[in-house]
Amino acid sequence: MELARQLEVARGTVQARMEKLQQRGVVTGYGPDIDLRSIGYDVIAFVTLEISQGALETVVSHLATLPEVLEVHTTTGPGDLLCRVVAPTNADLQPLIGRMLSTGGIERTTTQIALTEQIPYRVLPLVADPGDGDA
Repeated sequence: MELARQLEVARGTVQARMEKLQQRGVVTGYGPDIDLRSIGYDVIAFVTLEISQGALETVVSHLATLPEVLEVHTTTGPGDLLCRVVAPTNADLQPLIGRMLSTGGIERTTTQIALTEQIPYRVLPLVADPGDGDA
């Protein structure tokens, strides 16, 4: 309803367009935006994992069982996986990393703690004005 109001079109028009975008896989969800600090997770960190050859599937399956692991991306560069994780405090971060390491196949970790969030994850500006690729 809010989209219809902002776009000044009928609600049915917006609903039909959203259904088409979902069917095409463009819109993949409507998850809530949650302030993690308000539910007790004051620490956000990025953990880079270097994994053993052939251990990717095992490591990723294990990481998926840990609710504090919010995202995992395969990367290029010195590490193999980049994980965004949360913990209530800095002291709670070490046991989380220990749980991450409790599966075989992880050779080394590097952790960076986020101090402040300057720009939150967003995609709407990209879709609102995709530009022509020039920066």
